[in-house]
Amino acid sequence: MIDRSSRMAAYALAPAVAALALAGCSSTANPPGGTATTSSTTTTSAAAAPTTGTSASTTASVEIGNTLNYGSMGTTATLDCGSGKSLNVAGSDNTLTITGSCATASIGGTNNKINFDKVDTRITVLGLNNAITYKDGDPKVDNLGSGNTINKAS
Repeated sequence: MIDRSSRMAAYALAPAVAALALAGCSSTANPPGGTATTSSTTTTSAAAAPTTGTSASTTASVEIGNTLNYGSMGTTATLDCGSGKSLNVAGSDNTLTITGSCATASIGGTNNKINFDKVDTRITVLGLNNAITYKDGDPKVDNLGSGNTINKAS
């Protein structure tokens, strides 16, 4: 049985997933009678700038209130939770370094490697094969996926 706070975390990821899906939309996706065009779009804010990337990717980063919503595929980035923001991550094959002190963190997707400086209250992982490490804090951990590792760094 999934408790109410876990369902709310799942709903909190919806804006990041929607932003990621919309960022990939373009009028050149499959033009009639022509060849498909591929493009890479990166949308960043001061709090979420990808630092390096190994291939073309689409990134969406939106801060709503005190919550940073980040969606991406195949990026390496450093994000700043500042002091007490919440973070929602959606996507796959990302390597993220999260600085500052996150109040809560919700991760959806697959094969993400995420290292936090600190998480205060809760970490919720909804995806598959994610490796989550936090250096400081004593958060409640909800592992609702499969193959995830969530550890406090020693």
